[in-house]
Amino acid sequence: MLRAGGTALIAEAGVNHNGSLPRALEMVDVAARAGADAIKFQSFKAELLATSQAPKAQYQVRGTSASESQLDMLRALELDRAAHHALAARCRERGIAFLSTPFDLDSLALLAGELQMPMLKISSGDLTNGPLLHAAARTGKSVLLSTGMATLEEI
Repeated sequence: MLRAGGTALIAEAGVNHNGSLPRALEMVDVAARAGADAIKFQSFKAELLATSQAPKAQYQVRGTSASESQLDMLRALELDRAAHHALAARCRERGIAFLSTPFDLDSLALLAGELQMPMLKISSGDLTNGPLLHAAARTGKSVLLSTGMATLEEI
């Protein structure tokens, strides 16, 4: 069990499942066999993050089809509500904590409320996202707040 202030080994799954639930479940199994205390995914609704006109970052352009929009790319990586429940159940079966970084308020509600995650992990890209930070704080759960993309002033 993860506890605030404790030390834990968290396996970073992110979106490396490429939108495949079977692959994501396999990642849980591998993380558990490796001795991880938790595995962390990313939760988002593509339509709440990008528009069909949003350009992709250079690293995204190099790794994906030029005809695919950022929105299309994100849709392919998105896990639905049922997949989140399946991942949380697999984590319980394997004895590791399920974590996921929410990138929008709907995903935060799913993780904190419906799935009762032990704590929330907020990305450094959302360090200045007041509505998301306030909503995370209102859950009463511990928050792991990344600062890697932030300036000292933002922190």
